[in-house]
Amino acid sequence: MPTLVKYSGDESICASSPFQPNFFDSGLMFSSPRVDVYCPQRKRARISAPFVLREQEQLPVKIVPSIDILPDECLFEIFSRVAGIRDRSACACVSKRWLTLQSSIRRSEIVSLPRNCSPVNPTKETPATNKDAGFPKETLEKESPETIEVDGDDAEEVIGSDDGYLSRSLEGKKATDIRLAAISIGTANLGGLGKLLIRGSNATRGVTDVGLTAIARGCPGIKVLSIWNVSAITDKSLCEISEGCHQLEKLDISHCPGITDKGLLAIAERCRNLSSLTLESCPLVGNSCLQAFGRSCVNLQSISIKDCPLVGDQGVAGLVALAANLAKIKLQGVNVSDVSLAVIGHYGKSVTELSFRGLQNAGERGFWALGNARGLRKLKTLTVSSCKGITDVGLEAVGVGCPLLKNLSLRRCCFLSDNGLRAFARVAQVLENLQLEECNRITQIGILTSFAHCKAKLKTLSLIKCMGIKDQNVCLNPLPFCNSLRTLTIQGCAGFGDQGLAAVGKICPRLQQVAFSGLTGITDMGFFSFIESCEGELVKVNLNGCENLTDNAVTRLVMHHGGSLQVLNLGGCRRVTDVSLKALLMNCPLLQDLDMSRCSITDRGIVSLRSSTKELPDLLILSLSGCSQVSDISLPVLGNLSGSLVGLNLQHCNAISNTAVGWLGERMWRCDILS
Repeated sequence: MPTLVKYSGDESICASSPFQPNFFDSGLMFSSPRVDVYCPQRKRARISAPFVLREQEQLPVKIVPSIDILPDECLFEIFSRVAGIRDRSACACVSKRWLTLQSSIRRSEIVSLPRNCSPVNPTKETPATNKDAGFPKETLEKESPETIEVDGDDAEEVIGSDDGYLSRSLEGKKATDIRLAAISIGTANLGGLGKLLIRGSNATRGVTDVGLTAIARGCPGIKVLSIWNVSAITDKSLCEISEGCHQLEKLDISHCPGITDKGLLAIAERCRNLSSLTLESCPLVGNSCLQAFGRSCVNLQSISIKDCPLVGDQGVAGLVALAANLAKIKLQGVNVSDVSLAVIGHYGKSVTELSFRGLQNAGERGFWALGNARGLRKLKTLTVSSCKGITDVGLEAVGVGCPLLKNLSLRRCCFLSDNGLRAFARVAQVLENLQLEECNRITQIGILTSFAHCKAKLKTLSLIKCMGIKDQNVCLNPLPFCNSLRTLTIQGCAGFGDQGLAAVGKICPRLQQVAFSGLTGITDMGFFSFIESCEGELVKVNLNGCENLTDNAVTRLVMHHGGSLQVLNLGGCRRVTDVSLKALLMNCPLLQDLDMSRCSITDRGIVSLRSSTKELPDLLILSLSGCSQVSDISLPVLGNLSGSLVGLNLQHCNAISNTAVGWLGERMWRCDILS
């Protein structure tokens, strides 16, 4: 027992001091000049406790001096004297703090280096220094950030003029302040940032005024700025942009609720080169900024305002009256009345394109004044959608007052009838493209009589979801003739059938592109009449959703126009089978785009594609989406098309396995396969 009590374990621990005389009264502790060790009661004592250094004997911590202990003000002064682009980029890579500080320095705040001072040789002696900047006063007065010259290898890397050659786009999670700060520094030696697009923002650390401020201070050559759906930015960042980016030409702000007239007023006053302005869903933007743009931006050519409830007649009328070079005007969902339309009609002498959508407060008098003011002598394109003010009287006035009008698009104009269309056709001298969508009071007789009175050479006609376009007993004798029409679209007109289709072929014999989409009323007989009447060569044919057409119609089509056919869409024609596919292979050598989605195509029809590399050398896109009878058996045949195809759609082909699609993807690595 005494032996066990006197056991001291490792001599290296307690070699310099014996145990206390009365061990049992010592609290099971023994000490040495170096350690204190706790020893619990055991049959054989073992020292397993950790070492506990006494407080007074702990090793001193060596303090390493660091530049980071300096406040931001001192670091700012240091970084403002770093003119080399590589040096600035290297400093920005150290930490986020250094990156933020670097990006907060304006180009004008970078202290100019004297010609005989090299930043890569800090030991080189300099002349007597100025007490404020550390460089001779004469040098500071003569040099500017655009003309800095340094000796050595960094001579070509100094920050010079920013011409704005680069484009950057940040979307979703990639749109953060850190990325914008890095862009502001990193693009300096690559030609400078010229175009920046921000789409959305990171939910947790998205774009704020800090990021845009970095762009404003580091990218003075930016010309195009587009910001969509960024709620954290305010007028502060726009004011910074106006101070640093005087070369700005295009500004697009959409869904930014923090932007008000204050920020846009700063842009208007300082960015005099602005040529295009787009404002969408900015609820705090009003009239005062629009007047400022018209007054200050003499180069303004395009203005688009959408869903800004505070914008009214005062802003729009003031802008149009002051902006003499304005060429494009788009207004949607704003509270303007007949006054604005009258001002546009009078002062819009340079306007070539007009678009009005959802102007609920503009009535018939406004559109009448738009045309009768006789100021829109250069107008070439007019789009009117969901405006109750466009009536027969207003449309005729527009035709009279706009002698160069070539493109007219009318959508959801419920008060427009055949009388207005006929009156417009009489006065329209150079009309080439006419689109009517959901104008239900326009009938087939109105279209035909308009052709009879039209003096212009109409090239394109689109009739989309017009319920008045349906088969009627046409008593016109002789039928009107439109030899200039090349493109015809009739889509979603449920009453349009064989009788109307046969009349189209006789009236427009020189068609090259036709789209009869969703017309369930046409059958093979009506299509036969149309094909036989077409004297020209059809290049593009869209029969999507024509469920009553069969293989006979497709066969007749390729017999008459197979040599010129390049694009054919048979999607949803369920009565079209493998017979049509074989006919296309034999008669359409120029076919580039073939869509047979939801047709009755089987593996037997696909096998006929085995030699299509010779018969269809130009086939680029093939769609078999929804063809449930096409299986894995057809994929080796499709693989033979790897030399020509760039797009293959196999979506909703349930008989094709994922394994087979993977094999096909390896075989056709140049082709974009949808499955």
